[in-house]
Amino acid sequence: MPQNYNKKVKNAIFAIGFLQLQTLFTMQQQHLQQKLHQRISPQQIQFIRLLELPFLEIEERIKQELDDNPVLEEGEDNNIADDLEENGFETEDRTSSDENDTDLILGDYRTEDDIPDYKLNELSSKAERREEIPFSSGPSLHEHLLEQLGLRALSERNRKIGEYIIGNIDDDGYLRRDLRAITDDLIFKAGEDVQVKDIEPVLSVIQDFDPTGIAARNLQECLLLQLKKKKQTPEIKLSIQLITNHFEVFVRKNYEKILHRLDISEERLKEILSVITSLNPKPGSSWSVPADLTMNQITPDFIVEANDGELTLTLNQRGIPDLHISREYTAMLQDYTENKVNQTTELRDAILFVKQKIESAQWFIDAIRQRQETLLHTMQTILLLQTEFFLTGDESKLRPMILKNVAERSGYDITTISRASNCKYVQTNFGIYPLKYFFSESAQNDSGEEITTREVKQILQEILDAEDKRNPLKDDILVELLKEQGYSIARRTIAKYREQMGIPVARLRKEL
Repeated sequence: MPQNYNKKVKNAIFAIGFLQLQTLFTMQQQHLQQKLHQRISPQQIQFIRLLELPFLEIEERIKQELDDNPVLEEGEDNNIADDLEENGFETEDRTSSDENDTDLILGDYRTEDDIPDYKLNELSSKAERREEIPFSSGPSLHEHLLEQLGLRALSERNRKIGEYIIGNIDDDGYLRRDLRAITDDLIFKAGEDVQVKDIEPVLSVIQDFDPTGIAARNLQECLLLQLKKKKQTPEIKLSIQLITNHFEVFVRKNYEKILHRLDISEERLKEILSVITSLNPKPGSSWSVPADLTMNQITPDFIVEANDGELTLTLNQRGIPDLHISREYTAMLQDYTENKVNQTTELRDAILFVKQKIESAQWFIDAIRQRQETLLHTMQTILLLQTEFFLTGDESKLRPMILKNVAERSGYDITTISRASNCKYVQTNFGIYPLKYFFSESAQNDSGEEITTREVKQILQEILDAEDKRNPLKDDILVELLKEQGYSIARRTIAKYREQMGIPVARLRKEL
């Protein structure tokens, strides 16, 4: 080969190798880049979790903290802050620092001077005005069924099967679990070698229990169980025939097909429908209120009273104690700081434990205080935006209001407003309302005025209540009727409102 050619090849290989090294060097270079990361401190996380809790849960949370932290005590102790500062706990400075750290999430607090029309009082001074509503609870549905199971002459094996079936019945009274899944559970969990054919006879026994229709696997079976226990009149027999053979047509309310298939008159069909609609589609709910609902009584987080055109806002503090740090433990910490000579390792570990518990207790006290302030300022803003409703109780006085409106007026972040209003209730002169009740999107009428979607839904409900049930109004007609009253609402919006109100389509609202 020519010498020049070999030289060119060598130069090319050298160039390729240099480029590879240059690329590798570039890939391994380090770059400095400034990025803004939002970090949440443990104190902020604790505050956020406490803010979300409703009244009854925050009461339980405080009790739990009192049990877990021996340093935390109930009652007031005005001198405790001095003791903490003497031992290195800067309570005022640390609290303000925490608030500065939460600016990105929580925003700035409004002062009480910004809302001078409302009085802030502690509920403890008015505790005598309210009385708790007593709740009584009898045996649960499952206990009632197990009691009936014990009265039947069953083998030990079938009794176990029956108990497992009853355990799978939901609060509505349905056995929605597949029988094959129940057999698998009995095999692997209870050690019972059973098949579906072994479960079905026991299920039939339970379906004979009170309340009628219990342990049905679907609505069709539930209705049939109730019909078969009634006196077999001609109407009952026709009802059984309809539910057994023409259930889909019945559900769709296609009355023309039912008349044709059963070869009956319209009057006889009305009698059949009257029988079927008198049945209970949820037999479990007719027995007793579920235990979890019994215990979950509503306790308002706020009290709003209207007197002579003036509103008074109160944060419900009943059952929530004042908290302070034990002076016994602060004295122990003070003694250690003054006498550090000849301290054993065990004693130093004990003092470190006490110091950590004191710090944890102070964090918790600050978080509770911050929660109360946030709830009060959030509710104050809602009062400002919905003053007319709280004075009159008239739903038409409710203004369009979304989370953003409250956030802008209060200075908090939207997520904070959402947490502060979720699962919270307010007691007014006109009843108890969830805070979410006061939030609604806005719409416009033909005059350009902003109205709430609740107002549109109320008018829509009035139209549907007055419609001819033999010929229900379709969504297109509803659009025209609302337009005649000055509300230009799109058809898809009407459909959305109707679904939110739990109103079916026109075909399913049809009656004879």
